[in-house]
Amino acid sequence: MRARQIVLLAVLLSVLSGVFLYSRNLSAQPPTLYWGSTGGDVSRVQSRLRDWGYYKGPVDGIYGADTAAAVRSFQAKNGLAVDGVVGPSTWAALGFNVGRPATYQPSRGVSARDDVYLLARVVNGEAANEPYLGKVAVAAVILNRVESDQFPNTLAGVIYQPNAFESITNGVANAAPSDESVRAAQDAMNGWDPTQGALFFWNPAKPVSKWIWSRPIVTQIGAHVFAR
Repeated sequence: MRARQIVLLAVLLSVLSGVFLYSRNLSAQPPTLYWGSTGGDVSRVQSRLRDWGYYKGPVDGIYGADTAAAVRSFQAKNGLAVDGVVGPSTWAALGFNVGRPATYQPSRGVSARDDVYLLARVVNGEAANEPYLGKVAVAAVILNRVESDQFPNTLAGVIYQPNAFESITNGVANAAPSDESVRAAQDAMNGWDPTQGALFFWNPAKPVSKWIWSRPIVTQIGAHVFAR
């Protein structure tokens, strides 16, 4: 009997340990990186920056002058604070998941492929001339609205909400999306949110309602500003 109790206790401790580790992994956030940091997270940043043409040095996991310069160049190009520090906003802009579920779940009765295409059409209509990061950002805003209790809880509901998107109202979004817009939609569905949870975007050079300027602005990417 005593042996059986010991076995049951060991199993219980194992389960509780697994739950604890799982909870820690769910809440884990990428660390803030700066000059002098080392390790695998630095290598991830170096690799991504090299893939995108900002970094020419070795992927050695050492955050030195070349890495800092590449980070500052990336931040300047993408409307981020140019401080050479990889914090939450820079992690998100680099395409690493920060705060969004890893995979978008399509609505009941709708395939993921259909949702990607629908989202890509709006991205193409709203951000055809924007940089790739700007396209992902527009897609992320739409997905953030789906998750917010301020908007309809389906992708189609958000997109076809009256007067929500100019490209839907004027029919521009009915055109077939570019391959880049499709990739941007898929990247956003896979968790990339360069806007840090923004719910609104607009072009300051165009006439917009005074109300929209009351929203707290998070960042600017290309011609669009993004706000919560």
